[in-house]
Amino acid sequence: MVDVFFGGGRKVNARIKGFTVLTDQGIQSGGEGSAPEPFTLFLASLATCAGVYVQSFCQQRDISTEEITLKMYWDWDAVNKMIASIQIDINVPADFPEKYDNAVINAASLCAVKRHMKESIGSEIRIIRTKLN
Repeated sequence: MVDVFFGGGRKVNARIKGFTVLTDQGIQSGGEGSAPEPFTLFLASLATCAGVYVQSFCQQRDISTEEITLKMYWDWDAVNKMIASIQIDINVPADFPEKYDNAVINAASLCAVKRHMKESIGSEIRIIRTKLN
């Protein structure tokens, strides 16, 4: 269960599993911008969920995650006012084993949040290898 309550102004907050999640609308939408907007949390949940699967994949193989990061981008469909597609880049160090590139992409694709999205939203997950200094 998610228990939603109001925090004044444009703040709408939630209690779930002992945690309180704060949200607020941006200043342009009449809020104070004191917390992420709910839609921003949705986007963050997609990226962090993929990150959980990447982290687990690496940990199971004793691959350090210290230099691995994920960045998520999206294309906005202005006509429908919805996301048209998302792209997640998995940034790995130059010495990340190339034999795992496709497997780590597949692991990120297992994200439960992503799997609950409508299939009409395109998505892409890629490996971005950083260069050695």
